Amino acid sequence: MESDNKTGDALDFHRVYKTFHPKIFRYLAHMVGWRDAEDLTQEVFVKVNQSLNSFKGESQVSTWIYRIATNSALDKLRSPSFRQTGQKSLSTESIGEGEIEITDKNAWTGENTPSIESSVVRKEMNQCIRGIVEKLPENYRTVVVLSELEGFRDDEIAEILGVSIHTAKIRLHRARTRLKKDLEAHCNFYRDERNEFACDLKGSCESKK
Repeated sequence: MESDNKTGDALDFHRVYKTFHPKIFRYLAHMVGWRDAEDLTQEVFVKVNQSLNSFKGESQVSTWIYRIATNSALDKLRSPSFRQTGQKSLSTESIGEGEIEITDKNAWTGENTPSIESSVVRKEMNQCIRGIVEKLPENYRTVVVLSELEGFRDDEIAEILGVSIHTAKIRLHRARTRLKKDLEAHCNFYRDERNEFACDLKGSCESKK
């Protein structure tokens, strides 16, 4: 994750909102699901707006905002109402508009040229992997999403979570080990005719969604 301005003097909420809203929405969608991400994102930015004047610039703006978002996401995940209804629907939701779209392009013309088979396989692979990430324990899911999807460094993750770098590294190592094990259990990976990664879903992957 690229560093940003640590000085709070010139921070403008509208600029902060425009810069970080898409990122925070994507992050929260991976944490709590697309259905709840929109409302939770708005709640996060209400908190950001209320606290912006007190921001001292002791950390990067990005890590400060992601800390607020992470705490909000964890509160949501641990709420009784979410545990009863939201968790069950996390992995059954369709891919939302904020999901990164994977496309095939002709190297010379730049035109999209996906085959039907390739599109289906990649969509299923994305859904499977997303479902597995969302089934990780909260602590593991958080560090995996922050590292692998949001691109934060270990020290930034530690700052967001309010833990030591050593703790962040241990948690990330364990989360990656768990994720690798779960992926191997649910997906058969291979390289397709374009030498790109794809997968065949094992029955257990779909049955647990």
